[in-house]
Amino acid sequence: MEKARPLFPASAVRLAVACAFLILFALQTTAPRAETAKQASRAAALKAAVDDPARPPQERARDRYRHPMQTLQFFGIKPDMTVVEIWPGAGWYTDILAPYLEANGKLYTAVPPGPRSDAYRKKIAGDPKLYGDVTITQLGPPDHYEVAPAGSADMVVTFRNVHNWLMGGFAPEVFKAMYKALKPGGILGVEEHRGNPKLPQDPKGSNGYVRQDYVIGMAEKAGFHLMSKSEINANPKDTKDYPKGVWTLPPTLRMGNVDRNKYLAIGESDRMTLKFVKPIHLAAERQ
Repeated sequence: MEKARPLFPASAVRLAVACAFLILFALQTTAPRAETAKQASRAAALKAAVDDPARPPQERARDRYRHPMQTLQFFGIKPDMTVVEIWPGAGWYTDILAPYLEANGKLYTAVPPGPRSDAYRKKIAGDPKLYGDVTITQLGPPDHYEVAPAGSADMVVTFRNVHNWLMGGFAPEVFKAMYKALKPGGILGVEEHRGNPKLPQDPKGSNGYVRQDYVIGMAEKAGFHLMSKSEINANPKDTKDYPKGVWTLPPTLRMGNVDRNKYLAIGESDRMTLKFVKPIHLAAERQ
């Protein structure tokens, strides 16, 4: 009886196996290269926003203290995100976030209610080319706590504001509002003047400094989980014991010409930089 011949020659089988391995190898090496290219593109876009010559010179001069590129990269910002900036002040970070998110993302800025935010609103309205896609909301007492549609934000960021909320007595409400605005898995980035861990925390934050563990505790009480901490904005020269609190240091220099050179040599405050996440598995329970 004639022996059955194989359907495919052994050489063809070996060739097919070799081709399959080559394809698999190509996929494994191409994907990381594509992701690396995407990360490089994001970094270039962020650098362009930070280095934009349209930013006022006095704002760019503070980059060496505030490290906007490194800070936003640490938080994990991407140009297609929906981002909420809480209490943007004069708009120092808005001037970076607005152009960065303009093409593919969305920026909300939540300002204090009342006349305190008039100058910021005027600034945003005065340059529709730069800020035309920015949506301004309100955050603060008595009842302004919807900073963006619930569950819509990929990221919420706030810079040097926690002490203000402590002074006003509504810090817990702010953390709850930020939690509510974020999608499950969304990121909260916090930068704040870091208080002395050896001293009790003033519940009113009257000197402008807040202990890092105190901030973490407030965030966790609202439902957040601490992902990571960074020393990007640390300043070991800051002794945190000045006559006019943190405002003794630049840029405020509240002591005027008294010891001005001394405080200029210290530089801006020592700051914590914290990254939290709204946990996916707990988000539904807290809504």
